[in-house]
Amino acid sequence: MKEYDQIIAEKGLPHVGQTVRSKKYGTRWRVMEKREVWNNIDPDPKSGEPRMIPAIYLSYWKIEEGSPPGVGKMMGFLYTLYDNTFLLNWDIIA
Repeated sequence: MKEYDQIIAEKGLPHVGQTVRSKKYGTRWRVMEKREVWNNIDPDPKSGEPRMIPAIYLSYWKIEEGSPPGVGKMMGFLYTLYDNTFLLNWDIIA
């Protein structure tokens, strides 16, 4: 399995077009974009060489009643195999 596919499968990330809900605020967001990227991590302690790991970048658009699609607040986050931030902060609702 590709590293990026593994991140999506293990972390239960949503697909583009799906709606998620913030666990903290209860707001609804639509996934607008998914990108395969590299995330910088701490340099190697022995050699000092920079290191990078694969990550998935998801951008979200806030769904607000009365606003046309695509207008309003947007934000994005990186997800890797080594964090649980998606499961801690979001619920997939559609």
